[in-house]
Amino acid sequence: MNEQVQAIGFYKGLPIEDASSLIDLKVARQTAAGYDLLIKVKAVSVNPVDTKTRQSHPETEIPTILGFDACGIVEEVGDLVKGFSVGDSAFYAGTNQRPGSDQAYQLVDSRLVAQAPKKISIEEAAAMPLTSLTAWESLFERMPLVAKKDANTGQKILIINGAGGVGSIAIQLAKWAGLTVITTASRPETVEWVKKMGADVVLDYHHSLEAQLKEQKIQNIKFGVIFQSTDAYLPKLAKLIAPEGYITSIVENEKPLPMGGLLKAKSITFAWEFMFTKSIYQTEDMASQGEILSQVADLLDQKELQSTLTLTLNTINAQNLRRAHELVESNKMIGKLVITGDFNAK
Repeated sequence: MNEQVQAIGFYKGLPIEDASSLIDLKVARQTAAGYDLLIKVKAVSVNPVDTKTRQSHPETEIPTILGFDACGIVEEVGDLVKGFSVGDSAFYAGTNQRPGSDQAYQLVDSRLVAQAPKKISIEEAAAMPLTSLTAWESLFERMPLVAKKDANTGQKILIINGAGGVGSIAIQLAKWAGLTVITTASRPETVEWVKKMGADVVLDYHHSLEAQLKEQKIQNIKFGVIFQSTDAYLPKLAKLIAPEGYITSIVENEKPLPMGGLLKAKSITFAWEFMFTKSIYQTEDMASQGEILSQVADLLDQKELQSTLTLTLNTINAQNLRRAHELVESNKMIGKLVITGDFNAK
């Protein structure tokens, strides 16, 4: 019989106030083979994808285990793995096609994994994978920006929702790559945060973005990214982005979008970004996610980037994970939340 290890999961999507929305479980410890690493999980983060998946999940007989950010120690190495050894510290986001990081030992494809940063804490590292991958792919794969320090000097980018997890690292990556960064925020604490991340100009999203840009004599913005409500912001960006510009969004629309009417006259290129695409479809460039995270780790160690961790909870269990989901669902989080320590059901 396989060894049983601790995990947190659920059998049915429920409101987070329900004690059964996330429960402590025992699951079989797996064995690494092929491209897989078996990771002893030491810290996990919670993202909006965790809460949205939990809320709408159908009832199942097998528990669903979420978690798309982790930092941990390599316990076993599959026979096709290259670049990792037992004992290495690793960080990753993984895939939504397999049980996630809310378990003491997790199998993850090594091509999606990188050596963890060496000069920051495991908590700071665990905050970064999913948001860094999403931001990097949004900027440097979905749009023709160059992923190199100061390589895009003279270009401007408008980032909708700079204070969230993805926005916080997107601001930093865009600044590192040489762009002038314009973003949206409203509350004093979020304005302060995005400026700390490196934003050059902050717009109040409660008021006309177009009018605020005119007041500051800002024009010819060629790039825009949407990290909040495509329905609300695509029409606004379609007016603000320069002809032959680019818009990327990570937020699924709720209503049909009149793409031709919005974008065709200006020949604006629109792209969706979904961090899990590469692992879902086993794309030829799937290993690029491990490579991206390796570059992010180096930039964090070089202090070119800073971790977006803002809140840490100690001890990984259902009680703390429910609290984390509740905080993320409030839509008032600035930066990222991480739960660290041992898995403990008490």
